[in-house]
Order: sequence, then structure tokens, then C-alpha cells
Amino acid sequence: MAKRTASAKKQARASVRRTQRNRAVRSEVKTKIVKARRTLQETPVAESDRYAVALDAIRALDRAASKGVLHRRNAARRKARLTRQLVKVAGTAVPSAAARKSAAAPAGKKGAAPVAAKAPDKKGKK
Repeated sequence: MAKRTASAKKQARASVRRTQRNRAVRSEVKTKIVKARRTLQETPVAESDRYAVALDAIRALDRAASKGVLHRRNAARRKARLTRQLVKVAGTAVPSAAARKSAAAPAGKKGAAPVAAKAPDKKGKK
């Protein structure tokens, strides 16, 4: 059945506008990711340029996720892949997940090891 009500027609028009806008954002993100991968894989490029292009792609992914164009986990996965490639090219080692958790867990947070209580003084000593 064709859309006949005024609200259905308006929703269809809005859907077309959203689709065009989302398509443009997705295209921009894909282009920036491809550019970042090319700078990482191909010709020798200055380190600062590599980081700048990769950072630009990561920002585009963040922006698309915040607007709801991409799902936040989809954006996170793409950022992780890009970062992993960047680290691989740079030649620095990525710490394991267990090492990151133990180093990043400050005392007093949920799930962190409890802080040892101070032993009570013996009676008679001051």
C-alpha cells in the first residue's frame, strides 16, 4: 500500500535527507581510513604525517559514531585495527591486555586490590 498520510509522507522525506547525509559521512570516513592505510603501508612517509592522517581518520570515526551514523562498537573496532597497523609500522610493542589492566588499576576503584590497613599499635607504646 502506498504511503498516503501526511505524517508518513513527511517521514519518507526526512528518511531521504538522513540517508543522503549519512551516506556522505560514511563515505568521508571510508576515504580517510583508506588514506591512513596507504600512508602506513606504501611509500616512506614522515612519522608526523602518518600520525596526523591516522588521527584524522580516528576523529572521523569518533564523529560518525557520536552522530549515530556508525555504531559505536563498529567505530571502536575500526579504530583498533587502524591503531594496530600504526603501531606495527612504528615498531613499538603493544603491552598485553593483562599488563594494561594491572598498570591502569588505581587503588580504591571497584575491582582493584584492597589497600592494606595499618597495623594497630601495641598497648603501652606511644
